[in-house]
Amino acid sequence: MNIEELRDYCLQKPAVTEGFPFGEETLVFKVAGKLFLLIGLEEANRFNVKCDPELAQELRERHPEVQPGYHMNKKMWNTVYMDGTLTRRQLLDMIDHSYSEVVKGLPKKTQAEINTASE
Repeated sequence: MNIEELRDYCLQKPAVTEGFPFGEETLVFKVAGKLFLLIGLEEANRFNVKCDPELAQELRERHPEVQPGYHMNKKMWNTVYMDGTLTRRQLLDMIDHSYSEVVKGLPKKTQAEINTASE
């Protein structure tokens, strides 16, 4: 998976926006204003995603390409390397999980609006 595929995949999700709130080197994807994925543009070989803490630990133990989130809360964020070892499906599942984790934390009204938009 490359950065363009990742970008296209993220932007097709409901209520997602992209921007550069941390400078022009880091592309950030948000759902309803809440961050769910970051990727550095310089190397573009890894991204950070939010993750359930138990699953985050399990993924780190199972896959060396999944590390505690770089410059993030290491309990709930993973850095995932796109070096070809993890399958495309595994990468997409991690992105989907991050998106879902963030949506779960949004107010019920916002969640309903997002769910309506995805139908």
